[in-house]
Formats: sequence, C-alpha cells, structure tokens
Amino acid sequence: MTVQTPNVSRLTPADIDNNLTDLCRTLVDSVADGAAISFMMPLDHDTAARFWTDDVKPAIETGARHLFGAFYQRRMIGTVQLLLAMPPNQPHRAEISKMIVHPDGRRRGLGKALMQEALKSAQEAGRTLITLDTRTGDVSESLYRSVGFKPAGVIPDFAFDPDGKSRHATTYMYRYL
Repeated sequence: MTVQTPNVSRLTPADIDNNLTDLCRTLVDSVADGAAISFMMPLDHDTAARFWTDDVKPAIETGARHLFGAFYQRRMIGTVQLLLAMPPNQPHRAEISKMIVHPDGRRRGLGKALMQEALKSAQEAGRTLITLDTRTGDVSESLYRSVGFKPAGVIPDFAFDPDGKSRHATTYMYRYL
C-alpha cells in the first residue's frame, strides 16, 4: 500500500459505526503483528469491536476522549486517541493513547500526521502537558521523540508482550505545548 498524503480527521461516534470493520482490522492485525497496545493474541474481531463500541465510543460521546483516524483510499488504516478526562488536580494535562497504524501503512508518515492532529486538538482544549507511555525500544518511541516528546522514566516488566511469552519495560514520555 502506498500512502502519499495522509488524510487525518477527528472522528465522531457515527464514524466509529461507519468504519468499524477498518477499526477492527487495524487493531486485530496490529496486535497480531506484535503491537504493544494492551491487547493479547489472538485478538478476535468481536473483542476488537467491543473495544471500539463499548469503551471508545461512549468516551467520545461525553467528550472525555478524542479519536483521530488516518485514511487512505477511503479505508481507515490508523488511529490515535487523546484522553482529556483527567483528575481534578490535572486540568492542564491530556494523554495520548492507542497509537495504532495498520502494518500495511507503517513508515509512511501516518503516525506523525495522527500525532500532530492530536497535539493540535490538545492545544485547542487548553492543555499544556501531554503524556504517554510506550514499550521501551519500540519504533513508536522514535516517532514520539520526533514530535517533541521527552522520556520521563522507564518501568521494567511493565506489561506482557501480546504473545504472552515475555514482559517488556515501558517508557513514560511527556511534551509541553
């Protein structure tokens, strides 16, 4: 798949319904490819669909979360979430979550375009500190550094890899807007 210019937009709850097949395919295929995004192998379509419709969609409806999608040829092949619902003592902060680019769309600028839209949305929401965590040493770590994130620290043995065979460290990162 050749991706020339990423088309990234903020998604509505209706967009989740209209693109559920692509959302599930991106999530399932990414986990099968080893992406450390909290899911374990094998991830089936029904579990992925419940994540999008039962977890993500309600949070978008309430404004607690923004979801961005990257499209190519009318197919959604990447997403990232911006979590805005923070504790009362952290109204200045937002969190990046579930940066997912389908294996067919990786290394083509989609992740960077998604991150730029999420950061723009955070700034529009009045947030000045953005945080995230990522598997230490993962290719996503260099993506986050390229858009201005700095490491805050590493926690060893944080989570299992998607295959359940070994644990990996996670790197916490932050960026000021």
